[in-house]
Amino acid sequence: MRLRALLENDALGLRLLGGDEELDRSVRGVMTTDLRDPSRYLTGGELVLTGLAWRRDAEDSEPFVRILAGAGVAGLAAGEAELGDIPDDLVEACRRNRLPLFAVHETVAFATITEYVVRQVSGERAGDLAAVVDRHRRLMTSGPAGGGPEVVLDLLGSDLDLHAWVLSPTGRQIAGAGAPLSAAAGAELAGLHLAAVRSGRRAPHRAALGGTTYSLFPIRNNGRGGAAPAVRDVRESVLSDWLLAVEADASDWPAARLDLLQGVTQLIAVERDRRDAARTVRRRLAQEVLELVQAGAAPAEIAARLRVATPVLLPGLGTAPHWQVVVARVEWDEDGTSEVRGGPVAQALLEEILVDPAVTGPDSADRIAVAHTGDEAIALVPLPAVPDQAPDAPREGDADTDGPDDGPALHADALLAAVRAPLSAGLADDGRLTLGVSASVHSAEGLRGALEEARHARRVAAARPGRVCAAGHHELASHVLLLPFVPDDVRRAFTARLLDPLRDYDRRHRAELIPTLEAFLDCDGSWTRCAARLHLHVNTLRYRVGRIEQLTGRDLARLEDKLDFFLALRMS
Repeated sequence: MRLRALLENDALGLRLLGGDEELDRSVRGVMTTDLRDPSRYLTGGELVLTGLAWRRDAEDSEPFVRILAGAGVAGLAAGEAELGDIPDDLVEACRRNRLPLFAVHETVAFATITEYVVRQVSGERAGDLAAVVDRHRRLMTSGPAGGGPEVVLDLLGSDLDLHAWVLSPTGRQIAGAGAPLSAAAGAELAGLHLAAVRSGRRAPHRAALGGTTYSLFPIRNNGRGGAAPAVRDVRESVLSDWLLAVEADASDWPAARLDLLQGVTQLIAVERDRRDAARTVRRRLAQEVLELVQAGAAPAEIAARLRVATPVLLPGLGTAPHWQVVVARVEWDEDGTSEVRGGPVAQALLEEILVDPAVTGPDSADRIAVAHTGDEAIALVPLPAVPDQAPDAPREGDADTDGPDDGPALHADALLAAVRAPLSAGLADDGRLTLGVSASVHSAEGLRGALEEARHARRVAAARPGRVCAAGHHELASHVLLLPFVPDDVRRAFTARLLDPLRDYDRRHRAELIPTLEAFLDCDGSWTRCAARLHLHVNTLRYRVGRIEQLTGRDLARLEDKLDFFLALRMS
């Protein structure tokens, strides 16, 4: 299609601000961005849509426009929702670089323009997927009649013999045609995709898995309609964007085929925006409840808000549920050139992590209400109450007695077991996710304590090594609660004094003194049990323990020295 066709459709609400002589340019696709430098995602011929979040002052316009012109984009459409009238400096920069500029009225969603361009571009290409996308525009209609992403994936299979799946950033299958991917394959593909995005490689990303080649296409959130804020840094979206995994090697595809697959991802992105918008009610409920809890509101007032939330989160439930609180924090090592907001990232991640991994589909997060404040995200998770309690079971208002095997309660280790690898790839070497889980509470009175408990558990998790860490409420009753509050330099000095002599000796002699010490403490100092665990003769074990004592000057028969070694190993 030509640029001038955009002005012929009154429904798009576009106003030309400059570039009359360039309106015969061909439009090959559409891209929404608020990155200061989106060049890695541009291939030429795109209509670029922007909300202007990249612009901090007038000097930013010229570099941004020069990047677009250098990439060969067809034109730029700037939204008026954020700043009102389009700034004169942007108009002038587009004039100097001969880049046509359109203003998008604040009442027009970018999704409307995206749908129109994708439909028109596809309709002008004969055969291939173009006719498929055009023929099945019902994907874009609201409600269940639209069919969701499965419709277009089915058509990829039937018309192009392409098997494809839509995956979440953790690898959970959201939609697919034909046989589902295994959970392990989905997680590995998501990890490879996230690593490629963080490295700055241009999509689609090629991935080989089990002898099969996949091409991975990002499905970026358009962020319109309040679904998500404008993205200024790739780290703000990399851990929330979906991806399209296609069982094919796209490296030798012609440009037309790549453009068409890009059009498919844009259609799915619009569907994603609509699904995200449906979460706003649950997010608002969580925000209201948590604001009351943190403000010290009366339990009766909190209970009233919970009664409003319960039918939304657990429709059809006749009795009040129990509740758990989960706190997550995403932190980035700042480089001084950008400031990444951790709260929205943690919110999107928590909404994904709390989905039951056995449940597929984009609507499987209906029970999850997550709010964010600052760099912290807080989830309010309802747990259906057990209908027939035993006579001696705890009643509402009693102290919580949840253990590791209690009913449907969430447990910290289980939450991260399936998602640790892909999320670590997305966090790369400059991000961390830490998560804390409270015990369940049976009434509004317990929510404030549960929130503090979850926050304390998250701080315990933050004291551990690794990119993705979690801790639960049961850990707050042990010595590990003290460890996060020991200064880092004190911890390093303490562990070095006790363990460095053993590590040096192991390095030189391969004596395995550290594993021997760990096993000896785990066996409570039992020579027989420890020797059996290590498959050693008792005399060999005695020799190793003697060497440990000689190198450190400690006596493993003394409780104090055993405790020092135990803490050093936990802090190392």
